[in-house]
Amino acid sequence: MIVPDAETRVEIITADGTTFVPGYSVAFVPPGKSSIRMLTGGTLVRLFTPKSQDMADAASNAESFRGTHPNVPSFQPWPEPPGGFRVRWYTLDVPEDPSRFGRIYRCATFMINYLTPRIGPRARDKVSPHHHDDFEQCSLALSGSFTHHLRWPWTTNMNAWREDEHLFCESPSICVIPPPSIHTTTAEGEGVNQLVDIFAPPRMDFSLKPGWVLNEADYPMPGQ
Repeated sequence: MIVPDAETRVEIITADGTTFVPGYSVAFVPPGKSSIRMLTGGTLVRLFTPKSQDMADAASNAESFRGTHPNVPSFQPWPEPPGGFRVRWYTLDVPEDPSRFGRIYRCATFMINYLTPRIGPRARDKVSPHHHDDFEQCSLALSGSFTHHLRWPWTTNMNAWREDEHLFCESPSICVIPPPSIHTTTAEGEGVNQLVDIFAPPRMDFSLKPGWVLNEADYPMPGQ
């Protein structure tokens, strides 16, 4: 659960009791019965994996994900946290650090990167095209607007070639970027452009970077 506004106040109720979650934070809610009570107005983002079958079936784009993707393995959660599942929350108010990328948090099923907000459009000579071999990226626009640029690699089968795409998305919106497309995103709004990248399960490459995952001590990697 993402609580992007500093003024928002939330309570999460589980079998273990009630946990108060302040604004401008991210919270991981344990499996099982739970409820959320908003104590103030504001924005609340809830994330679910396919393990929540009822929620997955209710998604507006559920049909797009009925089958399997040739480049994406089936969803497998990471190990349970030491001491078991419980509500854990973390502030997003973290100082900038050039040695890491954004503000990354993970649990057993998700990783989110709450990227540094951009004020105004992104410089056109400082973009970062890249690709992923075997996982999707969900980019959530919380404020501002963005253009997601996608280019598909040429293979020996010309029937699989695609035209370049430049998808303009205002907030709130999500863009699911499939592998192995080459992609980059440019902020377009004149004000605050806030993007959150979401991965399920967590990304191994980010997790292997020392100091990048801010709550790594609470959620082990596979094999640990």
